[in-house]
Amino acid sequence: LRWIAARRDRWLPTRPALTWLIGSAMLMILTEAPESFIPVLISVIASAVGIIPPDEGEVKKKFRPTARAKRLLGAAFGISLIVGLALTAGLAALELNSDFALIAALTLGAGLLLLAPVWLVVGNLLMMPVETFFRHRFIAQARTVLAELRPQVIGITGSYGKTSTKTYLAHILNGRFRAYPTPKSYNTLMGLCIAINNDLAQDRSIEYFIAEMGAYIPGEIERICDLVHPRIGIIVEVGPQHLERFGSLENIAIAKYELIKALPPDGVGVFNWDNPYVRAMMERGYPATRIGVSRECAPDNPNAPRYVASDVGESLDGLRFTVTDTETGETAAFVTPLLGLHNVTNILLATAVAVHEGMRLRDVAARVRTLQPAESRLVRQTLPEGITIINDAYSANPVGIVHALRVLSMHQTGRRVLITPGMVELGALMEQENRKLGEIAAQHATDVLLVGRSQAPPIHAGLISAGFPADRVQTVETLSEAVEWYKRNLAAGDTVLFLNDLPDTYSS
Repeated sequence: LRWIAARRDRWLPTRPALTWLIGSAMLMILTEAPESFIPVLISVIASAVGIIPPDEGEVKKKFRPTARAKRLLGAAFGISLIVGLALTAGLAALELNSDFALIAALTLGAGLLLLAPVWLVVGNLLMMPVETFFRHRFIAQARTVLAELRPQVIGITGSYGKTSTKTYLAHILNGRFRAYPTPKSYNTLMGLCIAINNDLAQDRSIEYFIAEMGAYIPGEIERICDLVHPRIGIIVEVGPQHLERFGSLENIAIAKYELIKALPPDGVGVFNWDNPYVRAMMERGYPATRIGVSRECAPDNPNAPRYVASDVGESLDGLRFTVTDTETGETAAFVTPLLGLHNVTNILLATAVAVHEGMRLRDVAARVRTLQPAESRLVRQTLPEGITIINDAYSANPVGIVHALRVLSMHQTGRRVLITPGMVELGALMEQENRKLGEIAAQHATDVLLVGRSQAPPIHAGLISAGFPADRVQTVETLSEAVEWYKRNLAAGDTVLFLNDLPDTYSS
């Protein structure tokens, strides 16, 4: 409903003429021909017009209705139809003259349009018992699958870095074991149920189930853990992502710690020691086995955590660093084609789990050599025309943008173009962090294209305040416009960084 109020321009102007026309026809026919079946047919059409989402033109991802969405739309359609018929019959019974009938018809048609979101809300409320039944059945099915297969469950959570860490850990473990990670960014309770029921159930050879866990509200990770019962838990980061939902970083940390609380006493907690909120979790003393990793602490520091990265080097060929096991003194040289210094931490977290589960450090290093980035996370490719594309479009956060822009600045042969809609869901920090994005981008990019109007002003202000040339920054309405711009203006040797790719509702 907040979106409806804030984005009236996205839905209000698109269908009033058609809906008013249908409302007019409905009432006029009922007035003149009350025994006709045509008004009922038109009522059905009017209800569909009121419920079916309008064509919004260019969208990044088409709406594909799930079974639940179809049930919801069906319920909303039924409510709209019943209300429309009832109002039409009521107005017809008043036997209004033609002038008043037309006004009433227009009002009825407009009402069907304006109340379309309400039909969805009411339909959702009415369908809650049905959806609860399906939900419980689906969860019970997932519990049965896990009880039968009994895989070792590794939970991963954090404000960001979850999917990358999960992807790297699965690749490393598959060098010795059979590991299955939840696909893509499935990290909700029902998303995990889909992965378990549709994929995990089909392969009884799986030894490790790596479950990514996200949270939009307190208690969400706890409910996921109640389903999968993790033995190992990894906390990647605590940061301002989703701050607008939780209200404070402390609340975010509490939500992430639900994973650690769910571990058995003999479980294993793995922590990013460099993040103060995560380090505080480690220092709480549960479970008994806690492993920390760091890319900032020196290996010879007496307070260093178990695994430390040193001599970190970054180039367009990837990352190079030395991993030290401070408990045994063992070291190994790690080389990976991955870009971005934040991936050092993600690799360390995966390494800590793999070694704990029996892999040798040098064998982990061998697997790291063949790591590939997760989808749309600093994926670099050169087009046939010689333009280099850096795809970091999955999401953006205040930590990741710094590393992505560093990668952009490594390209010194031509223009360095940043295309971004900015960052969202940062609560009270959103304007401040987007301004910082502009300030940092000014140090690394030669051209900036801002997509959409929502986050553009603070980014633009940050760019200008950092001395970025005003004629080198412009705002476009859609991602397609930005793509067309670089195709027209760039040549071989130039580089484009796509930083974040927000849904249409955020960027406009």
